[in-house]
Amino acid sequence: MVRQPLTAEQIAAGQRLGAALRSARAGRSLVEVALAAGISPETLRKIETGRLPAPAFGIVVCLSQALDVPLSDLADVWLAADTPIRQAS
Repeated sequence: MVRQPLTAEQIAAGQRLGAALRSARAGRSLVEVALAAGISPETLRKIETGRLPAPAFGIVVCLSQALDVPLSDLADVWLAADTPIRQAS
């Protein structure tokens, strides 16, 4: 199976997601959050910098839980540029 290249919109969405995750991480270290999510720090670094613009759904779910950010907020960030992130209550 050949994977289609990402569109410019998908790349931009990945960059928004990365920025939102970096912002939600706040004072926590990248290593701490990556380990809490069960991924490597390098994977999280790639996601946050936009070098991995389309992470697997399972990774996004684990990051959502590790950062206590509703998954729906991360989905909104992926879909629209001006959606703020909120911490889960």
